[in-house]
Amino acid sequence: MEIYLVRHTETICEKGVCYGQSDVGLAEPFENIFENIVLQLPSEAVIFSSPLKRCMILAEYIQKNIQANSFEKDARLLEMNFGDWEMKNWNDIPPEQLNPWMEDFVNINALNGESFIELHKRAGDFLSQLSKEITTPVVIVAHAGVIRSILCHHSSLPLKDAFNNKVDFGQVIKIEL
Repeated sequence: MEIYLVRHTETICEKGVCYGQSDVGLAEPFENIFENIVLQLPSEAVIFSSPLKRCMILAEYIQKNIQANSFEKDARLLEMNFGDWEMKNWNDIPPEQLNPWMEDFVNINALNGESFIELHKRAGDFLSQLSKEITTPVVIVAHAGVIRSILCHHSSLPLKDAFNNKVDFGQVIKIEL
């Protein structure tokens, strides 16, 4: 099965802000970027999206511009929950909270949030269900954390090395499952 992993385009957040599961908007203009994304996708696919608007806006655009066999939002595709750090500048997070997480983001939760292993588990649950139910091309509109997790599942890359998977805003990555 062909899977097209699509990261949302740039958000309205300033660089350096931790926005995780906060429902922030997209920086405009994005139409030309959306058009370029569609050109990289199959003409027919099943579409899944994170329910956050930065993904839904793009997923709905894709749905209108390819033959979508179905379109579903799925909470398992949400970005990492950064809890108390949401919408804070990374530099404003107290070092006694941030440093342990930076040293082991895989296993240590963000304060009142989740760890990467928890995100990885829900992304894995999604992939497992997907592989049992769908054989046609799939477009997944999601976030860098989720896409990195899926790439780790796909390549057996250790989670501690997930950031070796570069995932740019508006990037399309094709994998085969």
